[in-house]
Amino acid sequence: MNTQTVIHAVTGDTVEPVTAPVLPADNRSGDGYDWMDTLEGTAWSVLPNWGSEGWDAGAWPYIILAVARTRDGNGELFGYGTYVEGDTSTYWFRSQDACFEAITAEVFFHWAFGQSHGPDHLSATAAELPDLDRKPYPGWTS
Repeated sequence: MNTQTVIHAVTGDTVEPVTAPVLPADNRSGDGYDWMDTLEGTAWSVLPNWGSEGWDAGAWPYIILAVARTRDGNGELFGYGTYVEGDTSTYWFRSQDACFEAITAEVFFHWAFGQSHGPDHLSATAAELPDLDRKPYPGWTS
């Protein structure tokens, strides 16, 4: 990896410093659809759906989630990133389960506030969602 394509971050689950692929920043010259085009050829791919029924993971072109999987000298890394009206954020985890929990919390927030379409009968918290709704949509592949 070269220094232009990596970020120095701390994992959310093991709190260890890691070097991982950077999520492309918004260049402010277009909208979220244009930003999604910047992911091509990077470690990142758009995550359109979440949970057992494939509910919206965001609200394109305003809220977009992306995922990445990579390795470093200590093993696998699982990342997710958000694009929210031009602002981007990146989160890395050593465990895929920890990454899925963080994504579940993110999409639950957007479902709960009506920013994207989620389950009709939403639980009170993300932690109370059924196990099948705390994972990627089964029909999704990166």
